[in-house]
Amino acid sequence: MSDFPDGAGHPLIGISAYGERARWDAWDRPAILLPRRYTDMVTRAGAIPVLLPPVPGIGAVVSRLDGLVLSGGGDIDPARYGAPRAEETGPVNADRDAAELELCHAAMSLGLPVLGICRGLQVINVARGGTLHQHLPAVVGHDEHSPTPGSHGVHDVRVAAGTRLAGVLGRAEGTDHLPVGVPTHHHQSIDRLGTGLAATAWATDGTIEAIEAGPAEHPFLVGVQWHPEAGDDPSLFRALAAAASQSRTAGVAS
Repeated sequence: MSDFPDGAGHPLIGISAYGERARWDAWDRPAILLPRRYTDMVTRAGAIPVLLPPVPGIGAVVSRLDGLVLSGGGDIDPARYGAPRAEETGPVNADRDAAELELCHAAMSLGLPVLGICRGLQVINVARGGTLHQHLPAVVGHDEHSPTPGSHGVHDVRVAAGTRLAGVLGRAEGTDHLPVGVPTHHHQSIDRLGTGLAATAWATDGTIEAIEAGPAEHPFLVGVQWHPEAGDDPSLFRALAAAASQSRTAGVAS
């Protein structure tokens, strides 16, 4: 039986997808890809997921959505934030950079709820004029943020009390640590924060692990450097779906 028998009342959440070469059965073709955990988490939160390919003009779809997830993935071209390319920076995808920055700018312009995950947090920061550390191990002196290729590591994060993120994650007043570690896989991180953004969580080595915009800047603009879709806590997706439902209701009312 369908989770959405008629679609009515369920917010529509777009998720940025990859353009990669893939193999399945006897086929080896360029494809649009996204790990299934993203769509599972959005569905679990009561929203309808829609994959957004990295194609020119994709920002036009934002006006038809109720929320947006900027997904994880590879490195952003350092030219996007005015930096020379470091040796450790991985291959970049110009189409994906352009599409996700277009989606982000369109969503911010319309006040659409946005959740950035790993690379998605970095896209938000770059879209707001911020910069990135191109190779985190050179900054913090270890590989704990990306310990094993093709899998997630785990580390603790500290969440600032009184922030939107603290409320979403159910932090008690005065408590500023998550009870368990978060799934992690990244070798880049925020250096200079973008305009209107505040850091709201940190790893024990000081790496910024979450950002958000205040309500005066945007109704729901949250980014986390970890991978909540790879864990068991759906609270960030539920918060996005709730904000998207409010956005949908406001759109219908207007």
